[in-house]
Amino acid sequence: MAVTAKRVVGAATIAVGAAFAYIVAHDGSPLWQIARLLLVCGVSWLAYGAIARGRAGARSGVMFAEGCVAVAVGIGIGLPHLAKTGLGLMTAAGLVALVAGLVLVGAGATGLVRATPRWPRLLVVPAQLVVVLLVVWSLGQATAATNVARSALGSITPGDVGLGYRDVEFDTTDGVTLSAWYVPSTNTAAVVLLHGAGSTRSNVLDHAVVLAKHGYGVAMVDARGHGRSEGRAMDFGWYGDRDVAAAVSFLTAQPDVDPSRIAAVGMSMGGEEAIGAAASDIRIRAVVAEGATNRVTADKAWLSDEYGWRGTLQRGVEWILYNTADAFTAAGPPIALRDAAAAPRPMLLVAAGDEADEAEADRYIQTGSPESVEVWVVPGTHHTAAIRTYPLEWERRVTAFLSSALNVANDLGP
Repeated sequence: MAVTAKRVVGAATIAVGAAFAYIVAHDGSPLWQIARLLLVCGVSWLAYGAIARGRAGARSGVMFAEGCVAVAVGIGIGLPHLAKTGLGLMTAAGLVALVAGLVLVGAGATGLVRATPRWPRLLVVPAQLVVVLLVVWSLGQATAATNVARSALGSITPGDVGLGYRDVEFDTTDGVTLSAWYVPSTNTAAVVLLHGAGSTRSNVLDHAVVLAKHGYGVAMVDARGHGRSEGRAMDFGWYGDRDVAAAVSFLTAQPDVDPSRIAAVGMSMGGEEAIGAAASDIRIRAVVAEGATNRVTADKAWLSDEYGWRGTLQRGVEWILYNTADAFTAAGPPIALRDAAAAPRPMLLVAAGDEADEAEADRYIQTGSPESVEVWVVPGTHHTAAIRTYPLEWERRVTAFLSSALNVANDLGP
């Protein structure tokens, strides 16, 4: 390797180490920050030594491996943070990791090809592509889901859409303060309304308008780490049981709410949180989940039956993804959605007809308790867009379901 190339690769290795040091040590307790920082520094020192003094093949292998990890982390942190929060320190660390990682991947891949005898070279490049795709897919998603850029609360409030409300806060059992809007109930029933990953309570105002029109009290909650809620976000919804339970406790304390008439309504991640929370909280009497598909490996069990070996292969990739995410967060993997549906509790699953596999995933969840779970596949609709595509049908189906499940009148609308 030429002197100039060595310097570039050395600089990239140092840049990756510095970026990783900031990323792993920017939060947490002081002792945990120090421990993670020392670990990253130690691994980075070993990698730098191997690249600077190792043999050609080993040197290239270390560069390629470190580069793949850096690219995945850079994609998982740098790009989402740049889109949501602009150019801050976390964004800069992610982008540095991404650029330096690309340098290392390129240099390492080239070196591995050169170090391989002639005819096996035909296998090296495809193998490298598979490794890059696998690492970026699994590690990148796991990093993005556990290092979430905070989504800002929108400027529109319930008051702007004609709803009387108040700002409220309540604490989870692990000490995280969640922020919410509460629209009081006029029919003694209430719902916890949950948004999807990467959004806030502002994104479910349309749903709140419909529910409030029919008399339901509505607690629109920012998931932890989103909007104005405290805590660190986890975009697979693994903190959902704690967050939803805190919202339900808030509702049970309201004088306008009958504690036996509480439901959870969620979109995407929020729908998955609602399904999971119902399995552990008997106070949740019904669930409406739109766009809920998966949040642990077991949720993909249906893939093998549907797609054969390709489905089994995808499940293997998902296993890597979710186990990587488990190593990156203090939240433990939650119950599988199908197992949660077996509680049983009345559930309405809403699937977008234009989204690949969404209906199949919901039908698999339904097998957990076919008697209590119904699936509505909405034709010509994208993810969580049913209320915009078919507003009257969404209103009719959802309010009729809640009316039956919670034993309240449904005479305020169509």
